[in-house]
Amino acid sequence: MTGPLAHAWDDAAAEWIAWARTPGHDSYWTFHRQRFLDLVPEPGRLTLDVGCGEGRVGRDLAKSGHNVVGVDASPTLVKACVEHEGGHAAIVASASQMPITSDGADVVVGFMSFHDFDHLEPAISEVARVLEPGGRVHLALVHPINSAGSWRSNQSAASEDPIFVIDDSYMEPHHYADRADRDGLTMTFHGQHRPLSWYTNALGDNGFAIERLEEITDPDPASKWSRIPLFLHLVARRL
Repeated sequence: MTGPLAHAWDDAAAEWIAWARTPGHDSYWTFHRQRFLDLVPEPGRLTLDVGCGEGRVGRDLAKSGHNVVGVDASPTLVKACVEHEGGHAAIVASASQMPITSDGADVVVGFMSFHDFDHLEPAISEVARVLEPGGRVHLALVHPINSAGSWRSNQSAASEDPIFVIDDSYMEPHHYADRADRDGLTMTFHGQHRPLSWYTNALGDNGFAIERLEEITDPDPASKWSRIPLFLHLVARRL
């Protein structure tokens, strides 16, 4: 996509490449990888990775036999995706205007990317165009509860446990920027908060039936991150 979020991610491309390519460093390894990949069907004609970034999801899918083409608005990230030793084809394009034949793909994945688009509905409409009837889109998203709030110190005398506080309106879309510093690496995540209904309605309005929705938390019950859903895995079929 074009717009402020696309520019922010291109500006942060070098930071993101270092962050994403450090094994075990990112939430991909802790929360997502196998759970998300297990939802994707067997390889078919064409698997589009929309918002492919530096290409790690596409590389994992290609290893299992998928014919992957990545799409991303960032020239820097597309270059990194293609030039990786395990890289695959990728093109610089907006998610709302992909140079892909109508009904040309049987699988679309959008791993942690659709909440980084300034405009959701045109991207969903374009996914419906490029997917064949019966094809499926597989999305991983920041859970809207997570993007609407943050953890704070609990001022209650009865407990020292942190509490989760909604910072902005859950129902109103808004941009956010979360800075993370971990093990010597720094990354600022730019995104667009939207309530869950924005995603479900955009899919329904464009001829999709939602087949599966998983809410992802930390499996460690002692972790504060086990108390709220952090991410969503969503599968929808084009009717």
